[in-house]
Amino acid sequence: MKKFILFFYLFSITIVGYSQTNKDIADVYIKRAKEAISSLIDFESALEYFEKAMSYTDTITDKDVAILGSRVYFETHHKQESFAEQLRYLDEAEKYSKQYFVLAKNKSTEEFITATEDYVLILETKEELKEEVKKVEEEELRKQKELRKIDSLKTIWSNKSELLSVKVDSIYPFNKNNIALYKNKDFYGIINDVGEILVTANEYKDVVYFDGYFIFKNIPEEPTKLFCFNSNAKSSFPLMPVSEFNTLSTHYGKVMLPRANGRLVTYPNNSFQPLVYDLNARKVVKIANEEDLFKNLKKADVIDKFNNDGEVRVLKEWYLFGGHLGGGIHPLYATEGYNLLAFLCSIDGKVLNINTDYQFIGNFYNGNFQAINSNKTYWINQNGTKVAEPKNENGTYSGITVITKLENGAYQFTRDGIIILGNEQLEKMVDYLRKFQKSE
Repeated sequence: MKKFILFFYLFSITIVGYSQTNKDIADVYIKRAKEAISSLIDFESALEYFEKAMSYTDTITDKDVAILGSRVYFETHHKQESFAEQLRYLDEAEKYSKQYFVLAKNKSTEEFITATEDYVLILETKEELKEEVKKVEEEELRKQKELRKIDSLKTIWSNKSELLSVKVDSIYPFNKNNIALYKNKDFYGIINDVGEILVTANEYKDVVYFDGYFIFKNIPEEPTKLFCFNSNAKSSFPLMPVSEFNTLSTHYGKVMLPRANGRLVTYPNNSFQPLVYDLNARKVVKIANEEDLFKNLKKADVIDKFNNDGEVRVLKEWYLFGGHLGGGIHPLYATEGYNLLAFLCSIDGKVLNINTDYQFIGNFYNGNFQAINSNKTYWINQNGTKVAEPKNENGTYSGITVITKLENGAYQFTRDGIIILGNEQLEKMVDYLRKFQKSE
């Protein structure tokens, strides 16, 4: 029993001593805090000392300490970086101010009146800060709303921009008529410089074009269908079936370049003459009076003889006369079979053999013909002499449309930065966004 009493006595002395030590330490820090304010007006250091004092204090029982705590937190709240931290400091100032009123007994003292005024200031400051926080939050919400609207407008613009694009594989240069060839997959078509499809690329796998005319072929070699697009007149039409020209023909054979006079020459199979077609009049061109032509050719010693079967003898060889290509050049076929053998130049009687000279000759225009030898194109005059390549009357594009290939492979047409497609237009994204912002 005596041992227990002795232990309890010693324990009590230890606790009292320990508590007394904490209070002494706290008092030292409180003293330093007050000195920091009175001598240096250093509230930050004072706050640091006060917080250290509070770490050794369970409950404030001195009203002077309470008012000190309220003051150091209030005087340093505005130096905190965030509104949340400033409010926390003001809450601490309010807490210690309330503790003062718990401890202060005499409400008529100057100290009590000053403390009350300080308390009101703390509350007003909190309200002002909360109002500022509210404004900041509202501004942030407004900005977020604006950003969401801008993102939405950007999405709308991007979707519309995508709609105002042409999804094809490639677009060729425009000609003077603002017309261009385009290709999609294995097919060719026609497009203008505002992105309108004039001939859909879904049937013709090859095309020859010159002087503003485009001749589409359903297959590259020996086509059975031809389609003409006249970029000068902005008109198009399918050519007649080749069987209407010659009932035995099943394909158009070699298709030559169209010329600016609207004439096209092809070499159908099973035929004794090439097809000479007027693309403007949309009809086959034939010699009006073959017998009169033969008489004139014989009179000029270009042919030796002719007969009623449409045969002519040239340099002691008989040929089936194959009509005319213009410019005085006439195809000559074998009298049996459908073999093209030569071309007669009526200007001087020269004969161009297909084995040594040219296999195909096109229509005459502006002093020259297109001629082909071993799949290579040459240009010749009226007696077969090679000449310089003529100027392509397709012309050079002089419009202002700019074509851009997008990342997705589609093409976009712009004029002065404005996206166009037919009659549709879309301004630049920045102008689009600005327009909607001004409308608010």
